Amino acid sequence: MRLAALLALIAGPAAAIDCRLALLLALDVSSSVDAEEDALQRQGVAAALVAPEVEAAFLQGDLPVALAAFEWSGRYNQALLVDWTLIRSGTDLAAASRAISVSERSQTDFPTAMGYALGYGAGLLADGPECLFRTIDVSGDGVNNEGFGPQIAYRHFEFGGVTVNGLVINAADFEGSIGLIDFFRTEVIRGPGAFIEIATGFGDFEAAMRRKLVREVSALSIGMLRP
Repeated sequence: MRLAALLALIAGPAAAIDCRLALLLALDVSSSVDAEEDALQRQGVAAALVAPEVEAAFLQGDLPVALAAFEWSGRYNQALLVDWTLIRSGTDLAAASRAISVSERSQTDFPTAMGYALGYGAGLLADGPECLFRTIDVSGDGVNNEGFGPQIAYRHFEFGGVTVNGLVINAADFEGSIGLIDFFRTEVIRGPGAFIEIATGFGDFEAAMRRKLVREVSALSIGMLRP
């Protein structure tokens, strides 16, 4: 699917493809995330988006990256923070950063319904711009504990050609003891080139997000694709 999209870009009108990557950031605001941790995560994303190496990765290549972000927790508790925006300049990145920085948490009392969050993300991708690649970047400090899990979401929502990467916030001893990293590796990440990044607590979130964004949005070349 992705190779076909690239060939269509080469052979057909440039207007057929809007961007090289649709990147959707999904922030965990479930009840296990306290106010201080939420601030570290929210401000960490905002700071990471305007870090020099991240800006350079976004702006390289001929096609832009499309960016959107939402927060999630319970089954029906998702809130859009940044709607789809084509990142063509540092000004565009700064605007997205500001929107996340000043956003207010929508709720504090709901559990971790990651399958529902992924279903919501699939809908946002379907309504987003036409890009060569599509990625959901989901952060979390705990395993799914309400409703269906990620694997069921992948079976029942449209995830064809979508990569899901994970940012594991290994923030508490009890989370490590129930295999949070293994949960992300075996149940969450999927698709071509999927990977996890690990933040050692919320204080490490910004640095982990910077590494992850650089890896996700670095310009793709034809030679990187395989039929």
